[in-house]
Amino acid sequence: MQLVVARIGRAHGIKGEVTVEVRTDEPELRLGPGAVLETEPASAGPLTIETGRVHSGRLLLRFEGVKDRTGAEALRNILLIAEVDPTELPEEEDEYYDHQLMDLDVVLEDGTEIGRITEISHLPSQDLFIVERPDGTEVMIPFVEEIVAEIDLEEQRCVITPPPGLIDDRAEIASARDAEAGTEADAEAEAGAEEA
Repeated sequence: MQLVVARIGRAHGIKGEVTVEVRTDEPELRLGPGAVLETEPASAGPLTIETGRVHSGRLLLRFEGVKDRTGAEALRNILLIAEVDPTELPEEEDEYYDHQLMDLDVVLEDGTEIGRITEISHLPSQDLFIVERPDGTEVMIPFVEEIVAEIDLEEQRCVITPPPGLIDDRAEIASARDAEAGTEADAEAEAGAEEA
């Protein structure tokens, strides 16, 4: 099975290094020296990693055969793809590969169906499940412990406990002051109706 593990960014320096946007939880495993990666578009690869290092919080890679800035710039925006055994599991117990989560049924704790995961968006702060609802609309579910209560790969389902307003339009009133303001507005509307 092929998984996108990084996207090549801009060139760094003049010796062929590039920045990469990492898209794997295991960069040391997937993006280490000697790793041979397929590319998207396929015509750009395969690429073999010669060296890798972290500079100012960013991963820098140099590929075999790319010796200067011009060669590095030509690789910009290319996706790096690793071949992964579909039965392989991440090292950490509560980690999952994207392909394991795709198409899981998303349900509430009471079994109410929300939809199915059609995409996983990796943002700097957190990951998001893009969930397609039965009516064709989409809802975004943050992949955080407070919301995603259980991932059951055997049953192919994801159980969530969303806060009010995340998956529906009915948000709870945030404070007592808002509730009082609503009550006063209702009272004024009733009084206006009586006068008329």
